[in-house]
Amino acid sequence: MVVRVERVVEVPGSCEQVWSFISDPAKRAGAISVVERFEVHDDGHATWYVTLPIPLMDRKVAFETRERQRDPPRYVEFTGSSTVAHIVGEHELEELADGTRLTNRFVVDGKLPGVERFFSRNLGDELDNLEAAIRADLEETDP
Repeated sequence: MVVRVERVVEVPGSCEQVWSFISDPAKRAGAISVVERFEVHDDGHATWYVTLPIPLMDRKVAFETRERQRDPPRYVEFTGSSTVAHIVGEHELEELADGTRLTNRFVVDGKLPGVERFFSRNLGDELDNLEAAIRADLEETDP
C-alpha cells in the first residue's frame, strides 16, 4: 500500500520568506517530531535519523534525503530512502496578495509491514507541525 497525502496551507509571509524556511535543512527537520537528529553532507544530501514507533521495529532509521528538482523560491522535490520506506515529497509555493500558498505533497512507499499505516496516521500531524514551525519562523523574522 502506498500512502499519498496533500495539504495546502496559506501563510502570511512572502514566497521568499517561506522558501527560506523550506530550504533550510535544520528548520525543516526540526519541525518533524520523529526526526531525532540529522546531518547535512558536503554533496548537499542529508541523513535524517527518524524514530518510528512501529510494533516489532521501535528503532532509529536513517533516511538519505536528496533534492531531485529545485526552482527557488517556487518549488522543491526531494526523496528520502531507507531500509523501511521510500518517500517523495514536494513543496510548491505560490505568491498571494497577502501571503503564500504552500502545497505539500508526500508519497510514502513502505517496505515493511506497518510503515504505511504509521505514515497514514501521522503525516497529517507532521504537516501541522511544519505549518506551525513556518508560522513561528515568520513571526520571529518579521521586523
